Amino acid sequence: MPNYLPFEKPVIELREKIAELKAFAEEKEMDLEGEINKLEGRLEQLEDDIYAHLTPWQRVQIARHNERPTTLNYIDLLFTDFIEMHGDRLYGDDPAIVGGIAKYKGKPITVIGHQRGRDTKENIHRNFGMPHPEGYRKALRLMKQAEKFHRPIVCFIDTKGAYPGKSAEERGQSEAIARNLIEMAGLRTPVISIVIGEGGSGGALGLGMGNHIHMLENSTYSVISPEGAAALLWKDASHARKAAETMKITAPDLKELGVIDEIIPEVRGGAHKDLSQQALYIDEVLLTSLTFLSEKSEEELTLDRYEKFKGIGGAVTASQNPEDMNK
Repeated sequence: MPNYLPFEKPVIELREKIAELKAFAEEKEMDLEGEINKLEGRLEQLEDDIYAHLTPWQRVQIARHNERPTTLNYIDLLFTDFIEMHGDRLYGDDPAIVGGIAKYKGKPITVIGHQRGRDTKENIHRNFGMPHPEGYRKALRLMKQAEKFHRPIVCFIDTKGAYPGKSAEERGQSEAIARNLIEMAGLRTPVISIVIGEGGSGGALGLGMGNHIHMLENSTYSVISPEGAAALLWKDASHARKAAETMKITAPDLKELGVIDEIIPEVRGGAHKDLSQQALYIDEVLLTSLTFLSEKSEEELTLDRYEKFKGIGGAVTASQNPEDMNK
């Protein structure tokens, strides 16, 4: 199975052609530098044309790429001395959410995130990154511990949504997510949420009640997946591309709407192209956020979080001009 996306096919084919030409020139000891330079120039232009003008559906595809970096990948590169903690102290442990204590720039921090797998075996173990109630309760346990010891909290969001199965509902899935929203709203310590892949439905929001919310450039954040929206609106999930174009689920759209704070740039082609460089991009924004929030008092942190979410969205009455909502 190819590890590139359909819209990347022209780029891959041109790269292969350049590689073949270089191999041929070396084998035949011929000087083809001029032709190779022309093709490399064309490749660079092609990449610019494709990656600088990605459609919402193409961003969805990048966010779902099976090689896209996960929470544990970023923990390894951004933090030191990570100690993973398990269990919710009520039912069990949920591998779809990982969390624990680490150090960031030498200071203690609590880090929590959705975790999906790389292959079929790991995805089954991680339930494809779709948490059960005990996952959210584990996350909340770690958040309350962080509040007690005055540690900032960093949450990485990457899930299609909370697990919708019967077993999860029996154990209180909706209550667990609602409890997280209530408790996170009042946490008296800085909370930063970063969408690194898919941010789907309440499963994402269960870790998303932050003072600052950032998104990687090619990630998505939405109340429902494009397929789910298409199934509801047009009774046909195959219209997912059309739904993605209209749902405003990409980082640029959500930045414009005021839902998120910062767009974290991605390596050209997606975060999976260069994990180390992508971690540096995240590090820069994370450091700025933590520095800013660390200067606020506990009361300011909770008030700012309240004002942030109260200001998202708005209502338009019949007598009100919709254009006035942006003033």
